[in-house]
Amino acid sequence: DKPDAKDLEVKQGMIEFKDVTFAYNSKNVIDNLNLRIRAGEKIGIVGRSGAGKSTLIQLLLHFYQLKQGEILIDGQNIEDVTQDSLRRNIALVTQDTSLLHRSVAENIKYGRPNASDEEMYAAVRKAKAEEFIPQLTDLRGKSGYEAYVGERGVKLSGGQRQRIAIARVFLKDAPILILDEATSALDSEVEAAIQSSLDDLMQDKTVIAIAHRLSTIAQMDRLIVLDEGRIAEQGTHEELIQKNGIYAHLWQRQTGGFLTEQHPIKKKEA
Repeated sequence: DKPDAKDLEVKQGMIEFKDVTFAYNSKNVIDNLNLRIRAGEKIGIVGRSGAGKSTLIQLLLHFYQLKQGEILIDGQNIEDVTQDSLRRNIALVTQDTSLLHRSVAENIKYGRPNASDEEMYAAVRKAKAEEFIPQLTDLRGKSGYEAYVGERGVKLSGGQRQRIAIARVFLKDAPILILDEATSALDSEVEAAIQSSLDDLMQDKTVIAIAHRLSTIAQMDRLIVLDEGRIAEQGTHEELIQKNGIYAHLWQRQTGGFLTEQHPIKKKEA
């Protein structure tokens, strides 16, 4: 933190990337990028492997210094705020959720240690994790919410780990939500159940989602297509399909040209 760093105050959740350039090994990974995400807007970030999708998220979380430009949240430069307050206002669900070597309850309350048990149980129900938690037992004979989840949570399946991570995010209730391949480790049946939890979680939040499976983000308000660290295309799913560019090509490759049944695309009335 800077000596005079202030706490970030998020009243709305608008995010702006202004002329952002970030270099890694002297190669620009993000190249003079400008992006404004409205408060409460849900955007999906799409692109081939290495296009800079995850880097953008890491820059928003201030893991790295920018080469040039600035990132603002509700007009506050993230360089000028405390790391603590920045992380408090951003919730993250990634594909490889690593849990702490502690109890299930401590893992869920990680972002909000003072939460009551009632609040924790409500978050667990929303994350659809209430079926498996009572069944858990560890080697010390502790069970349910008291059970330890092993180093990096290895005693849990990918789906169970992800549900605990999502319960944690429900409980934290931060105004900005980042989903980085949040359902990629799950089979399709579990994914469908968790997707409905994520839909609930996204209400009233500013959301940035990265997904390799485009069907999971086709419903977003706006899709941003990155290519070599720049924005190549942006628009709704329908607009990008009609544009017949990078996104349309990726969509056709993944779906064989069909719209998936799982996420039927709503046709706009003519």
